Amino acid sequence: MGAAIVLAALAAASGCGGPTPITGNPTSSMAEFVPTEDNQDPSLTIPGIVTVELPPGLHVTSNQRVAYPEIPPLGGPHDARWAACDGVVYDTAVRTENLVHSLEHGAVWIAYNPATVSAQDQETLRAKVIDKQYTVMSPIPDMADPISLQSWGHQLKLDSAEDERIDQFITALRENPYTTPEVGATCSSPSFDRADPPPFDPTAPGPDAVPMDG
Repeated sequence: MGAAIVLAALAAASGCGGPTPITGNPTSSMAEFVPTEDNQDPSLTIPGIVTVELPPGLHVTSNQRVAYPEIPPLGGPHDARWAACDGVVYDTAVRTENLVHSLEHGAVWIAYNPATVSAQDQETLRAKVIDKQYTVMSPIPDMADPISLQSWGHQLKLDSAEDERIDQFITALRENPYTTPEVGATCSSPSFDRADPPPFDPTAPGPDAVPMDG
């Protein structure tokens, strides 16, 4: 698909052809997950993190689809119009291509399977998003994992809304100037209908879908 896989740890020993998760035990201190010049991507120490290098700035039209290798994606070609991501919780599933553009602006996208995440856990996740800039949340029906966090080129799949790695991921990657392709780009999107966003398409992309390398 043209994307170079960046292994987060022990890359030389892995020899794998796909994204490689980190393993280990989570830690509870948030300070170590704040990006600095000396520690530009603190998320690389989060157990389970997957990272992929993807070229930014590849746009598709509103009626095109992208052949993402899995849903939810963690980057790649995307709609020229980004989904509003300034602390927005969408109650319905949103078109993937719009949300990927939000990642390019520095947003963290919390996706969840509404059938496997309880109402209480959904509220726990909502509290991490509501009115918080560069944060967005939406359901994805039939998603393989209960919860999946995305920022540009980064993904973390989880089972519980109480998992401390959620806050670690958000701290490390939301508006991270070292991992965000479009630093300073807004998450406000006046032309994007928050009340009635373009819907998520659960069907497989057809032969006309845009490939991941654009």
